[in-house]
Amino acid sequence: MPARDDAAQGVRFERHNPVTGEVASSAPAATIADAKAAASAAAAAFPAWSALGPNARRAALMNAAVALESRADAFVAAMMGEIGATEGWARFNLMLAAGMVREAAALTTQISGEVIPSDKPGCISMALREPVGVLLGIAPWNAPIILGVRAIAVPLACGNTVVLKASEQCPRTHGLIVEAFEEALPGGVVGVVTNAPADAGAIVGALIDHPAIRRINFTGSTAVGKIIAKRAAEHLKPVLLELGGKAPLIVLDDADLDEAVKAAAFGAFMNQGQICMSTERIIVLDSVADAFVAKFKEKVGSMPVGDPRAGNTPLGAVVDQKTVDHVRELIDDALSHGAEQLVGGEADGVLMPAHVIDKVTPEMRLFRDESFGPVVGVIRAKDEAEAIALANDTEYGLSAAVFTRDTARGLRVARQIQSGICHINGPTVHDEAQMPFGGVKGSGYGRFGGKAGIDSFTELRWITIETQPGHFPI
Repeated sequence: MPARDDAAQGVRFERHNPVTGEVASSAPAATIADAKAAASAAAAAFPAWSALGPNARRAALMNAAVALESRADAFVAAMMGEIGATEGWARFNLMLAAGMVREAAALTTQISGEVIPSDKPGCISMALREPVGVLLGIAPWNAPIILGVRAIAVPLACGNTVVLKASEQCPRTHGLIVEAFEEALPGGVVGVVTNAPADAGAIVGALIDHPAIRRINFTGSTAVGKIIAKRAAEHLKPVLLELGGKAPLIVLDDADLDEAVKAAAFGAFMNQGQICMSTERIIVLDSVADAFVAKFKEKVGSMPVGDPRAGNTPLGAVVDQKTVDHVRELIDDALSHGAEQLVGGEADGVLMPAHVIDKVTPEMRLFRDESFGPVVGVIRAKDEAEAIALANDTEYGLSAAVFTRDTARGLRVARQIQSGICHINGPTVHDEAQMPFGGVKGSGYGRFGGKAGIDSFTELRWITIETQPGHFPI
């Protein structure tokens, strides 16, 4: 469906606060022409930005981190209004995002190449990493500052220019990110496109098709990621995809149950379970299942939900009523097939309490479908081998965890789990700017973070210099 022609004449769209229903923000409803103009502007800025020395780019990015932090109160207000976030979640987002920018700044002198021995006499053969051009970053709403910044920071460090396609659910939050970068970087190096929800497909398609866009990174659902990958494949444009998850947390029979309970509660219910790494399946060996479940039920039962504006409870709002309905459907399906609800209750609008569903089996939707909400299923396994098989019985493969007092055993199990990330005796929710972040299977491909990000956002070129006269057979 084409984007509306009248958006260029000042048409805007509104985002409403999911808790109060009030207007949280208003943003330009971009047309296809607007999207193309943003890509062209980034292309025009590329030659000068890519030609800057690494320390000049580093200095600009360090200034961008300061500019982000200077907008702390505005970010808090935007996230609380647009997605119903707590102040604590908003400030954590900003802290990690600023760290990501500083880590990206540190990478500017790490974009190295190598001299490779050549069999040809007098030939100096080099592998060089160079900027790609204009990158399209598409970021979601759930951790909007972290994921918005992640979409652009390392690409910029590598000498690329970037267009950020903002989420329709947090256009003000994503707009603030670009404002901070615009304050610190030359004009046109970073741009933002905001669009009405109905126009998302057309706008993203136009950006992917634009000849100036050379690579795309997308964080979001697996279903949308497949659409983006297919569209990009028509132009042979590489895509970095960080998609859905159904993270398992395995509790072995020698685990420290108190530590496992703490990590599982954090992993399942931080940000109301609206994190790609959220613990969605707790797989517990039978011999310790009853003891674990008793402790976990007590822990989660002490975690109430409340208005995020008050900031008095560990759980706040989910992003919309659709999330509540989806989570409720998964729970009802599990209960109808014999599962047991240990903790839970009715939602008050978008204020949905934490739910723990025991005795979940692979036949239930809760075992397979990403919930992206405040519910976790407990699955019982007879032994280690079955626990690993259950962990891998999913289309997803982003994050995972295993709890055991035997480190060697934990590493052995971790090596058998099909996921891009696995933590031994730690929660499934863990992110650091310098780490290679990404998944396998339906959770996507490619890696954000650290030197892995350099590989994602540069071209590796082979260049030779001949130092002796050539000798050829013809």
